[in-house]
Amino acid sequence: MDFGEYQKLARKTAFYPERYAVVYPALGLCGEAGEVAEKIKKHIRDGIDIDNTLNKLKEVLSRELGDVLWYISNLASDLDISLNYIAKSNIDKLKDRKVRDKLKGSGDYR
Repeated sequence: MDFGEYQKLARKTAFYPERYAVVYPALGLCGEAGEVAEKIKKHIRDGIDIDNTLNKLKEVLSRELGDVLWYISNLASDLDISLNYIAKSNIDKLKDRKVRDKLKGSGDYR
């Protein structure tokens, strides 16, 4: 599946009031990203035993990252931006930073 296909299918499952377009998926994205962080935090807290827990963590995070992707997709749809465009633009930006040796550091326009 590519991003375009995913975005179309994710849109078919988006049920939230139109007046909350952009806001609803943005808030959902924050919540789901927090859940990803929480799962990793608990994994660290409970002790990282790579042999016994990495596969379980991957399984749990895969589901949570799917939720993150759903919210990103619907936020992008609300803004009339394709996921393919977002992905390509991001890679182009990172390639440019790499060429200019600016991958490290901070700031949007480095």
